Amino acid sequence: MSMPVISISDLTFAWIDGTPVFDGLDAQLGPGHIGLVGANGAGKSTLFRLLTGELRPVRGSVTVPGRLGYLRQDLGLATGQRVDEVLGLAATRKALHRIESGAGTEADFELVGGSWDIEERAIALLGRLGLHYVAGDVAQLDRRLETLSGGETVLLGLVAELLREPDVLLLDEPTNNLDQVARARLYEVVGQFPGTVLTVSHDRDLLDRVDTIAELRNGEIRSFGGNFTEYERILAAEQEAARAAVREARSDMRKQSRELVEARIKLDRRQRYGQKMWDQKREPKITMGNRKREAQVSAGKLRNNHIGKVEEAKDHLSEMQERVRDDREIRVELPGTRLYPGQDVLELTEARLPCGPMVTLKVTGPERIALTGRNGVGKTTLLHRIAAQPPAVAWRMLPQRLDIFDESRSVFENVAAAAPHAVPERIRAQLARFLFRGADADVPAGALSGGERLRAALAMLLLAEPAPKLLLLDEPTNNLDLPSLAHLTEALAGFEGALVVVSHDPRFLADIGVTRRLELTADGLVESPGEQ
Repeated sequence: MSMPVISISDLTFAWIDGTPVFDGLDAQLGPGHIGLVGANGAGKSTLFRLLTGELRPVRGSVTVPGRLGYLRQDLGLATGQRVDEVLGLAATRKALHRIESGAGTEADFELVGGSWDIEERAIALLGRLGLHYVAGDVAQLDRRLETLSGGETVLLGLVAELLREPDVLLLDEPTNNLDQVARARLYEVVGQFPGTVLTVSHDRDLLDRVDTIAELRNGEIRSFGGNFTEYERILAAEQEAARAAVREARSDMRKQSRELVEARIKLDRRQRYGQKMWDQKREPKITMGNRKREAQVSAGKLRNNHIGKVEEAKDHLSEMQERVRDDREIRVELPGTRLYPGQDVLELTEARLPCGPMVTLKVTGPERIALTGRNGVGKTTLLHRIAAQPPAVAWRMLPQRLDIFDESRSVFENVAAAAPHAVPERIRAQLARFLFRGADADVPAGALSGGERLRAALAMLLLAEPAPKLLLLDEPTNNLDLPSLAHLTEALAGFEGALVVVSHDPRFLADIGVTRRLELTADGLVESPGEQ
């Protein structure tokens, strides 16, 4: 394709309360595989919803030729649904079965069309993505969603979109909750997609597989050729040049200010000399009057010249400073939560999980445990089992689904409920560190985006009373932008309590200083020196 696949023209959108998101956005994206990056709240998911038509712009247009597939960050699937319903195959399967039994109608043949092998194709695609569906076993399409893990549900949603054979595929955080094996398979399947892919993700490995990075910042889109590593290299070089330009502009402004002062001193001296000559009347009055007027004109030009240079230097400095990025990032300061070696934290002895495995787990002191394992094996279930038998120290849990809020209450009210003895001023000051400043802290939890929900959940956990000495974290990096991820990593690396972390991000686990890796298998927990 020679023409851009996605065209955005004069796109303008604001929320119902008047909060602007885009104002006259123009962009062209594609063809190829594009990674869409930007800070939480920049409008990435909103842009996706505008591209799909779910939201309508105030002004402008978006053009997406061909069929569009959209894997949402929140799939919005209801428990009780069957796999074939999620895949959009339920009606076609029923028609197929009626035809096979000899009871098919003309409407059934019309519905099936050329999709006689739709069940086999669905099972094959599910298998390619690591969902362990046995080839030919179409009865597995009758499974219900509650039997699937969060990661399996994400993969199921991707299969549903791919079966529709789209020309353009939008992926919003597609690797959330996926183990390393499932991620690798997703990379392969998405990499082989022949159309245009636009991906929002904090997964660096996925972003390093794209052709182009499109950065959404301050309501504008800028494209960078190459993958995320190349984007970072270009950005780092630009920022170094911008900081050098700021230093040079500051030096020039100091120079111009100094020359202005020197010019004023010279002018003052001339004026004093001229006044002295006038007072002593050493020259004819007309001559002195002409000289005085000439001196005043000359002084005015000189002064205005230097003032103009100072103003130009100030403007140039402001322009250079605008090029230096000062992105808002969460600032996490964890409370005093020191545990000492040998201190009892939690102990489970031959605890049977509902999904099958029998587990024994003992945590002492400030251990950092990475809990790994394949999707669906029961890692989230194990965290809930730990929470059901209260540990020996103050603890908090970050659930994968972030369902810890009273959705009708504001961010501030939710955090205040977790820290009942904290004064409002302190809560608001701490929330500001999580980027909930001013009125942002008064937004209802139910209106938060994925990244905002994670920040709010982290605030609830880390500002709670008493301060937690054990954190149970279920995929804590989901939906977090890369700068904020760096700060969360730094904060957890300095946490002096115990951590039990479910994560499929090997870089994150390494950076927070994991001391033990436990893999959950069908036979229980086993020590795992590698990554899962």
